[in-house]
Amino acid sequence: MRPQTPYNPPPPDALKTLFVDDQIIVADKPSGLLSVPGRGPEKAICAVRLLADRHGLALTVHRLDMDTSGVMVFARNKDAQRLISQQFEKRTTQKVYEALVYGSLSGATGTIDAAIAKFSHQRPLRHLDPDGRQAITHWRVMSKLPNRTRLELKPETGRSHQLRLHLSSIGHPILGDIFYGRPDDGHRLHLHAKSLSFQHPESHDSVTFQAPTPF
Repeated sequence: MRPQTPYNPPPPDALKTLFVDDQIIVADKPSGLLSVPGRGPEKAICAVRLLADRHGLALTVHRLDMDTSGVMVFARNKDAQRLISQQFEKRTTQKVYEALVYGSLSGATGTIDAAIAKFSHQRPLRHLDPDGRQAITHWRVMSKLPNRTRLELKPETGRSHQLRLHLSSIGHPILGDIFYGRPDDGHRLHLHAKSLSFQHPESHDSVTFQAPTPF
């Protein structure tokens, strides 16, 4: 694991609003921005507060790692927050990620089913633990480059660091992963939440929001 650098979030306009109505806010979070406030006043700048400043009340439903970019949904009232949060808990949402990893995976598709410990003595790291919480990731090869593979990832569960840890555990860490990747890698984390589908809390229609992959 490489030492973490001081928090230096991107400018506020790097956080893009994709959709807003009286129930939800959908945004494209840039890499390097916290989803929610971190510990200490220096980590107060985050997606939920920037969106609240921009659109009014914004309530957290789920999170993306600071270094992960992509689609996030926020609620604009308590009822919407509860209804969407239940969908994440019941795994009825559909999340699609894109990643660039080291090496060449054998096969076109696969599934990683490896439980992850909820707690670790080396925070914020997680580790595989058969007695931990179930974690399942489905992957599909999109394209191959020299010593690189572009993957589409569909996590069935939503454990902290799941995609990063799962891919590293099979010998294909994500480019730019400061926790589970290569110590000499100077890239940004090449992990992007490119699509999110869920049921709108008011209309109950299935909605899908997408953000282009920036790498």
